[in-house]
Amino acid sequence: MNTALLETVWAPRLLSILRIVSALIFMAHGTQKLFGFPASPNPAPALFSLYGLAGILETVGGALLLLGLFTRPVAFILSGMMAVAYWMAHAPRSPFPVLNGGDAAILYCFVFLFMVAAGGGAWSLDNLRGRRAA
Repeated sequence: MNTALLETVWAPRLLSILRIVSALIFMAHGTQKLFGFPASPNPAPALFSLYGLAGILETVGGALLLLGLFTRPVAFILSGMMAVAYWMAHAPRSPFPVLNGGDAAILYCFVFLFMVAAGGGAWSLDNLRGRRAA
């Protein structure tokens, strides 16, 4: 297989796919918290509570990541949010992520941290803005 082709053509495209899929799933957590969709056993939180703030960041941050707009700073904020969520909500339950329900928080944290370094990929508004500026 031609590794140069993988690196120059497919890696940026696959990065965009990772960003889009991660953002869609992440946004679902926010819309569940804020709007009860998809249906949630938890009622809508107070907007200015920690849970409400998480819902806002998940929904708005997820939408920005979906578009690939301001990918690096948004991913930085969301990565930190997921680290805090893990240590505040999951780690006290058990030291094992698979038992404390924190495996998704850890995965989001590191996927978003990767996006801080890698950017939004080929199919992002950041990439489109960069080409216009050049």
